[in-house]
Amino acid sequence: MLMQGKHMVITGATSGIGFETARALAEMGAAVTIISRSESKGIEFTGKLREQSKNQAVDFVVADLASQQQISHAAEEILKRRPVVDVLINNAGVWYSGFGLTEDHIERMFAVNHLSYFLLTHCLMDGLKKAASARVINVSSDSHFNGKMHWDDLNLRRHYHGLRAYGQSKLANVLFSYEFVRRNPGLSVTINAVHPGLVKTNIGVKHTNPFHTLAWRLRRSSGVSPAKGAATSVYLASSPEVSGVTGKYWHDCKSKPSSKASYSKEDAARLWDDSKKLCGIDDYFSSRI
Repeated sequence: MLMQGKHMVITGATSGIGFETARALAEMGAAVTIISRSESKGIEFTGKLREQSKNQAVDFVVADLASQQQISHAAEEILKRRPVVDVLINNAGVWYSGFGLTEDHIERMFAVNHLSYFLLTHCLMDGLKKAASARVINVSSDSHFNGKMHWDDLNLRRHYHGLRAYGQSKLANVLFSYEFVRRNPGLSVTINAVHPGLVKTNIGVKHTNPFHTLAWRLRRSSGVSPAKGAATSVYLASSPEVSGVTGKYWHDCKSKPSSKASYSKEDAARLWDDSKKLCGIDDYFSSRI
């Protein structure tokens, strides 16, 4: 089988795009570890994945990706079970109509949609470097075209709006992907960002006010299935055609230009440094990648 002997780590795999990504890769024979917010969901969805893929090498660890401590502990557990990580797919995403902070005092969308990607990639780097040719895939969105980094107020305390927070977090995904390549020339770990398209998921239904719920339900009616939305992530994780390809933005299994703002080297470097501080990553840890 195409992915036999490979180990995939996937966030946000208990529903939608993430579940379909995990299912497709498990069907190819990969060992899959998903990160679940709760043990009950982990048990439920690993069971479904094993049954549907006919692959028993599907496991889970528990972590709320809004908690940096839980992310770090989950990464330790993953590497303890399987020391090599061939592919990391940072897929988890949230949407909140209302402002809120995590236990780390960070705006919730920025914490989950960007910082969890940044921190988990750092925490799993030893496992990624042990793979022959590891791949990191960051699920972003074309919403980043409307995104802006609010440097004087990353938490958006003064001017919070769901669209503003989401756009900023998705722009951060692309900036992070490009800056990773600049800071790690010659590293045998590729990284790419993905736009899954408009997908029929519940991201705009949970944690939203009634107006946003209605707007999302109307908007997603023209979207593609979660399996279609997962196709590019699956392609980047498994295809030999993209071996060694790094630092690009993808949609429909093809690379395409991202926003003008995403190519700012100054913003990418600033985001990297700010993300390190927000995650409590010291220079020694960061230099290991």
